[in-house]
Amino acid sequence: MSDGYSDPERRYDFDRQISEPPTLPPVQPRPTPEPPVQQHHSRNPVDRLTRGLPQPWRVIIDWVVTIVGAILIVLAIKEWVVNPYRIPSSSMEPTLHCAEPATGCEAGFSDRVLANRFIYHLKDPERGDIAVFETPQAAQERCGAGGTFVKRIIGLPGERLELRTQGGLTYVFIDGRRLEEPYIAQDRRDTRNPRTYQVPPGGYFMMGDNRGQSCDSREWGTVPRDNLIGKVFATYWPPNRISIR
Repeated sequence: MSDGYSDPERRYDFDRQISEPPTLPPVQPRPTPEPPVQQHHSRNPVDRLTRGLPQPWRVIIDWVVTIVGAILIVLAIKEWVVNPYRIPSSSMEPTLHCAEPATGCEAGFSDRVLANRFIYHLKDPERGDIAVFETPQAAQERCGAGGTFVKRIIGLPGERLELRTQGGLTYVFIDGRRLEEPYIAQDRRDTRNPRTYQVPPGGYFMMGDNRGQSCDSREWGTVPRDNLIGKVFATYWPPNRISIR
């Protein structure tokens, strides 16, 4: 009886088949699961409100809201923070220029200034401040112009202000003491007759630096604090006049 071991060649093949491990199919790697898609939730209220609208409408609404918001911010800044003003007359020359050919103006372009509109809510106005204010009704009657003026604060509440003539020129005295005014050149002083003013509580005496060309508190009286709009702190136009005060 013959078996696999009786024939040497067959025995060799049989042994080799037993000794060699069976060939297994390659192991296929498990597919990596896709991460769950996270839905983005915008915190923008406009996105939330327009979520169900077509994309073009969402873009249009977003632009409209952005533009309107920017306009409101600018208006709020102008109303409560900073506002620009143009110098229309020569009453503050040469500190602030107005444009020729208006009488007494020294420049081709009027100065544009910025006024801090909230500063007087935080502190009291000070002597020497250049302030923007709403004029009393008498300014329209005495000067032929009213509305918003830019002048310098000279007299404070409760003070006695005197105009005295010395050497043919008029100087300001506060409670009997001459006021030093380095911002006024000699040729800008006027020759008005002496006069005394009593600044009432809550009132401010305003004068222009160009005393001979300024219609101010000497003509129409003091300005109530509620009429003060803000303090001029910068000139931003023209470029050669840019400065911080």
